[in-house]
Amino acid sequence: MSVLDNFDSWKNFLGERLNEAQNNGISNQAVSEIAYDVGNYLASNVDAKNEEEKVLRDLWNNADDKERHAIANIMVKMVQNEGTK
Repeated sequence: MSVLDNFDSWKNFLGERLNEAQNNGISNQAVSEIAYDVGNYLASNVDAKNEEEKVLRDLWNNADDKERHAIANIMVKMVQNEGTK
């Protein structure tokens, strides 16, 4: 089963990668840019596997560059907040 098959698995995967990045001293700005790049890649190259991913893809594809950065930052915040619960 791929981490993309289930949205909770995807969030857990992102959270783990975020923790690794922060533990290795990667700045929040760099994390934000990586999240933006990942969002671009996923929206362009990966089929949505569930309803949440379809919504995110549609939001991403209809957003301008500034809005896409905001979506990426929100995803980072979401997985950070999930890890603090």
